[in-house]
Amino acid sequence: MNPKTILKNIFGYDEFRPLQEEIINTILTKKDSVVIMPTGGGKSLCFQIPALIFDGLTIVISPLISLMKDQVQQLTELGINAVFLNSSLSAEDYRINEELILNKKAKLLYVAPETLTMKKTLNLLSSVKVDCITVDEAHCISEWGHDFRPEYRQIADISLNFKNVVIAAFTATATPQVQDDIAKNLKLKNPKKFVASFNRKKLYLQISPKTDPLTQIISFLEKYPNQSGIIYCFSRRQVDELYEELHYRKFSVRPYHAGLSDAERKKHQEEFIRDDVQIIVATIAFGMGINKPNVRFVIHHDLPKNIESYYQEIGRAGRDGLQSHCLLLFGYGDISKINYFIDQKEEKEKRIAKMHLDALIRYAESYNCRRVPLLSYFGENYTKENCGMCDNCSKEEKDLVDVTTEAQKFLSCIKRTGEIFGAMHIVDVLRGSKSQKVIDKNHHLLSTYGIGKDISKEQWLSLSRQFIQRNIIEKDYEYGSIKVTELGKEVLKGTSKVKGKLTAEEFKYKTQKDISLDYDNELFLLLKFKRKEIADKSSVPPYVIFPDKTLMEMATYFPQTEETLNRIHGVGTQKLVKYGQTFLNVIRKYAFDNSKEEKLPVKKIKKVKPLKSNKRFMEIGNAYKECFSVEELSAKFAIQPKTIISHLTTYVREGNKINTDLLTDLIETNEEKQKEVFAAFEKLGVNYLRPVFDELEETVSYDDLHILRICYLKKIIE
Repeated sequence: MNPKTILKNIFGYDEFRPLQEEIINTILTKKDSVVIMPTGGGKSLCFQIPALIFDGLTIVISPLISLMKDQVQQLTELGINAVFLNSSLSAEDYRINEELILNKKAKLLYVAPETLTMKKTLNLLSSVKVDCITVDEAHCISEWGHDFRPEYRQIADISLNFKNVVIAAFTATATPQVQDDIAKNLKLKNPKKFVASFNRKKLYLQISPKTDPLTQIISFLEKYPNQSGIIYCFSRRQVDELYEELHYRKFSVRPYHAGLSDAERKKHQEEFIRDDVQIIVATIAFGMGINKPNVRFVIHHDLPKNIESYYQEIGRAGRDGLQSHCLLLFGYGDISKINYFIDQKEEKEKRIAKMHLDALIRYAESYNCRRVPLLSYFGENYTKENCGMCDNCSKEEKDLVDVTTEAQKFLSCIKRTGEIFGAMHIVDVLRGSKSQKVIDKNHHLLSTYGIGKDISKEQWLSLSRQFIQRNIIEKDYEYGSIKVTELGKEVLKGTSKVKGKLTAEEFKYKTQKDISLDYDNELFLLLKFKRKEIADKSSVPPYVIFPDKTLMEMATYFPQTEETLNRIHGVGTQKLVKYGQTFLNVIRKYAFDNSKEEKLPVKKIKKVKPLKSNKRFMEIGNAYKECFSVEELSAKFAIQPKTIISHLTTYVREGNKINTDLLTDLIETNEEKQKEVFAAFEKLGVNYLRPVFDELEETVSYDDLHILRICYLKKIIE
């Protein structure tokens, strides 16, 4: 099997995403690699496809039980033999999985680093061939990462137990410094580094001042009825309070935090994953490794600790490639809460945490496109002027007014108070406050005292945030003081103008809906209902059956036959056999009742240079006709025998006749079995060999199937 065939046949996708094919080929050639790919970018396929091609076992080191369970469920549904070993298994199930590994029935083993280091695990693995070790969430190995786990440091030594093993490290969030740290700590040999773009184009990024968070969140949720979403809070208490408020208002919601029992957390997570509950209100304890594709929004009720955490958490939205909304409510009070916890750390950890927090605040206060500072943090230069998918790029210049006079008042007051106070004190002076602090500092005697009474305190604080965003003033995030920048001095002189909003910022947003598919919503809901019914019977999450994107395509194109259904995104051969007729029945009935006609799904086809490709298979086919054997052709063209067979298959598919005598000598399968193979081709077609391989209960090798397919095609032509 080659990667492209597996991609379509098993996973149901027509094309690789950027970098996937190159990463897969690197792993297959046993070269170590570090892969930085955003959440939802298709990391799993990069090691799952090589695992199906390797003879031996692929070990996937994963930090969370929920992640392992989710991945194994999805692979099992696709007909792939995958197992996990962890404490959630009963003694009997643990033993069964060990037997599958020993008997070489498992292609992938998911395991936590703690389990991998156990003596009994190492003894088990010493008796099987291991081809690949995949380190998922590899940033956990770095002290500079946001989720450092010391047990990850043992992986490098354990890998020495296996000969000729390739190590592939994967993570979604790693700065250039963390990337280098991963390679160093895993002791990778001349690793090839792959860094995909961190830009998640379909995520709408919005940051709004936190004024009345409950009202803001309820207003937001009302725009996304019956949609899945996650709301992150800083503390357990905040989770419980927000959950109670939303539950009282009849939202479909559950809480999730470390204060709940294991059974409660597990139950709430399962309800969310299986679409029994739409919204989870959670601390950051929730979500790592959750692969629910149809999360339409992520709300941060409070400020995250750092950009890595923020990026990872918003990355749980829109994994199906459809548009999703990410809202962060930004309140300056949250900064002091985080700083309090940072101050409890050791000096080195404290310094790193402060740097991370400062970077997040600069991002939150940025006036330019959100993607510029966000991607810059991960070492990526974003040059597009307007992303069209963030609040700053959505703002219209006509909404802004000249606030140069207000800026000059504010800057002058900063200078006269010595540039050692925060925005709140400056606003008090401008508005003529009689507070003890203002009087004690004699700031009531300054010329700027009381010159800003004409606008409200909220307006001044809103302007102060805009001045930071405009780089007119800068803030010391450790002490809270603000200073005038070089650009601010130009404003004071009157040589530079400032535009902004005089009115306090309102909470506005636009609902994000993907319009790339004009699907029939009624049929989509019927298909969702059928999917839920099947999922509940099988005790798996609905997205394991099909993701929303697949159902949307079905509700767009109304496929009436298995052939057309097979062209839908995410419908591979395995799922076509298992669920094809069930979903076709729903579509056919709806199409008949509503006079809908089938449309042919339009797929993007890669542009190729046909002349070069045609020349190659024609050249090899014609050489074979001159009685060159496969071995001789392999030497003549300096390519593998398998590639020769592939070119001969194309040659025959194009209608060229050949004599197969030189090929049949290579077949090990007896004549009786060959008849069964031809019968299977008759029944299942010749496009994919995996269904034929399964139909024959794995009794005929893929090498023989490739040759017998040519023989079968030859018979059809004749």
